[in-house]
Amino acid sequence: MELNAKGIEKKKEWEAKGFEMPSFEYQQMVQNTLRGPIWIHFGAGNIFRGFPASLMQTLLNRGLTGKGLVVGEGFDYEIIDEIYKPHDNISLLVTLKSDGTIAKKVIASVAQAMKCDSSFSEEWNTFKKYFAMDSLEMVSFTITEKGYALKGGDGAFFPFVTADLANGPDGKLNSMMSKVTALLYARYLSGKKKLALCSMDNCSHNGEKLQNAVMTIAQAWVDASFCEKGFIAYLQKNVSFPWSMIDKITPRPDASVKAMLEKDGFSSTDVVITAKKTYIAPFVNAEQPQYLVIEDKFPNGRPALEEAGVYFTDRDTVNKVEKMKVCTCLNPLHTCLAIFGCLLDYTLIADEMKDPELSRMVNIIGYTEGMPVVIDPKILDPKAFIKEVLTVRIPNPFMPDTPQRIACDTSQKLSIRFGETIKAYDVSKSLNVTDLKMIPLVFAGWCRYLMGVDDNGDAFTPSPDPRLEQEMAYLETVKLGDSGPFGAILKPILSDISIFGVDLYKVGLAPVVINYFTELVSGPGAVRRTLVKYVR
Repeated sequence: MELNAKGIEKKKEWEAKGFEMPSFEYQQMVQNTLRGPIWIHFGAGNIFRGFPASLMQTLLNRGLTGKGLVVGEGFDYEIIDEIYKPHDNISLLVTLKSDGTIAKKVIASVAQAMKCDSSFSEEWNTFKKYFAMDSLEMVSFTITEKGYALKGGDGAFFPFVTADLANGPDGKLNSMMSKVTALLYARYLSGKKKLALCSMDNCSHNGEKLQNAVMTIAQAWVDASFCEKGFIAYLQKNVSFPWSMIDKITPRPDASVKAMLEKDGFSSTDVVITAKKTYIAPFVNAEQPQYLVIEDKFPNGRPALEEAGVYFTDRDTVNKVEKMKVCTCLNPLHTCLAIFGCLLDYTLIADEMKDPELSRMVNIIGYTEGMPVVIDPKILDPKAFIKEVLTVRIPNPFMPDTPQRIACDTSQKLSIRFGETIKAYDVSKSLNVTDLKMIPLVFAGWCRYLMGVDDNGDAFTPSPDPRLEQEMAYLETVKLGDSGPFGAILKPILSDISIFGVDLYKVGLAPVVINYFTELVSGPGAVRRTLVKYVR
């Protein structure tokens, strides 16, 4: 049972072991796609293989399209060399259900996978050729929120972006945003053809982030005479940047899943850890629930993804769904569990839901503190959504997701995951921001986390975060057992609007955060004592 084009021809052997197989002819799909692709996706990692690629397979299986996807990777090229090429771009999706059963589906909807980099001239020229084709309808992205960033915290362009702006579209390009802008310029030169660029990344106003990055680079290149002046008008009139909300947890490939597959005779289970610390395998393990809501703005057409369960709607509704999920019903709960899970030495998010204090805490954050400011998007019920999150999704013992993974980039997440709720309370006539108790406790917990010491007093390594070194430096003089006062030490953090979305002093929450922090650092076991005191 080898995962490649030849291996999946033995359908009966796979099906006898419970694997769902593609019902279309793989080689014909590849030929159809390469003659004129309709969908190119950038970001070849786990979420792509576990969600968008599976959506396209549904359309292929049902005969609603004869074409698959072309995928490009612009950051970690080992993914293409180590995962896609050896398996003819075919992968395995393992769905981990909350009842302990799994579903196994061979995903063969990717016709071609390439490195998106001008250093690889043949592949780069192929992308340029595809971008010039009339057939291309949409380009989508799962490159993480950092992939859209052009500037650092100081407001200056990153050095690699500065180099891209100086090199122009025909030079050596580093940023994914520069590469995409260069490919759009190739489409402009081919006849100003229409196109939709759809971010599917899990971040607020993702389409706006994508559009702003592309327009910034394009304007710089026009100003430097690398591109014709008409390029800007083309991007404004013929290219859309629909917003979306995506929701499906796809953790790192898990050893228990690997073992289950090997028992079935599946031989392609080696997990690869790339030099850039991407954890990837020929299989993807993922939860069963999934949601994708997209602004229906596709000037050159699009695949019929609504037939695969995607919601197409207007921008306002996408924004409401995104705020519901990111600001209340899922992401804040994950961040809370990530911070306190690391402090309390948990290694599985699901296990934290068995912890009475942590379970109670996320329920209060979601239902009591967050829900009063949620605007019902109508297409999804907020109360049903959060109930599924708290009773099915997070407690799923078969989901190998860790607080350490979710704690990555926390400084980039707090403003949207909690700050928007604080802002809504601050302007409300019926709600009082000082009534918020658990959200400030999360902030205090994060400050405590920045000490890099768990509740037993043992050192741990905080998860990667672009501002980690800077924020930890503020707390380097604080030791477990100190009694404070900590106001002066914490002020640079708690007053930072770029972290929390608000100045916690101005909204009146800084004093309670400082009080919580004082209790959290009072000695070994103080994190647990503080949770027991305030959560129960």
